[in-house]
Amino acid sequence: MSTRKPGIPPAAVDWAIAVGVAAALLITGLSGPRSTTGPDLIGYALLTAGGLALLARRRAPLAVLAVTGLCGVGYQVAGFDVPIVAYLFAVYAAVRAGHRTVTVIGSVVLLASLPVAALASGLHDTGEAFAQARGALEIAWLVAAGAAGEALRQAEQRADEAERTREETARRRADEERLHIARELHDALTHQISIVKVQAEVAVHVARKRGETVPEALLAIQEAAREAARELRATLEALRDDDTAPPRGLDDVPQLVERARTFGVEATLTIDGRPQDVPAAVDRTVYRIVQESLTNIARHAGAGTASVRIDCRPDALAVRVDDDGRATTEDPPVPGVGLLGMRERVTALGGRLRAEPRHGGGFSVQAELPVEQAS
Repeated sequence: MSTRKPGIPPAAVDWAIAVGVAAALLITGLSGPRSTTGPDLIGYALLTAGGLALLARRRAPLAVLAVTGLCGVGYQVAGFDVPIVAYLFAVYAAVRAGHRTVTVIGSVVLLASLPVAALASGLHDTGEAFAQARGALEIAWLVAAGAAGEALRQAEQRADEAERTREETARRRADEERLHIARELHDALTHQISIVKVQAEVAVHVARKRGETVPEALLAIQEAAREAARELRATLEALRDDDTAPPRGLDDVPQLVERARTFGVEATLTIDGRPQDVPAAVDRTVYRIVQESLTNIARHAGAGTASVRIDCRPDALAVRVDDDGRATTEDPPVPGVGLLGMRERVTALGGRLRAEPRHGGGFSVQAELPVEQAS
């Protein structure tokens, strides 16, 4: 995170600091005392380079630390008695980035090198007391720069941690709310489905007890109610992270095809290839596509036959469900919620879905789901 005000470009701030420090070093070098034995041109170049190096203090704080330190020693050797202001900014940036140990070691080396450089150029001939006072002042400024960088680094860490905590809290509350809604729906639907299931079972029992033929429609209602109840229980158990009832997948598709026959639809299943390492999301989506397609066929299509074909490829898994119902290209059915849900599932996994009437009559649902890219 950054404590700068929004709207100020970081590049503009970096340029302002770098140019300002470079200008301050040059002005100090031009107006301050310096040794006449050093080469002026090299000294001016090092003063400028030390300031402009701060442009990269965000991207490469350690490199800037090294460059500004070398420039500071260099212009001292060149005879310019100028404080190491650029190095103070570099210390602040390096400590803020978390490089405390390297910064301390580099600063110790620099502090040991500066007196040698000053003596080599003829500076600080005023005596040992002045040199000691100057060294203490440099140490104080370095400590202050490092402390400022560390304080801001810890403040940013606390702000980031607070932001993560807020996000985690919001996510946890959203999960709890979804779970609450799912449980409420589960309880309400289970109650209604249980009534249908009990009534169907009672009707079947009474018919058999009287020796009457049980209508196929009544048996289909009984089986559908049982399956719906199992689905609801599995959904709630999955929401509770209960692994005892794994979600339905490819292995359960044959049961869907078999149940479709109880609705009076001659359904067939063909599986080409062997499914290997199919991601769980793809596994569940294939089951839902077949389930929704067969349910629509039984409810709305008026079809006598249906075929389910699953093609297992190394990189994708293709599903196709065809029927011979009354849908035509001239009068296509209006997509319902189930079809829209299928399309959302497939698109979320990076796949493609086609659902349209077939030439010659009937409806076709075709989906292709990538295996490697899905998760």
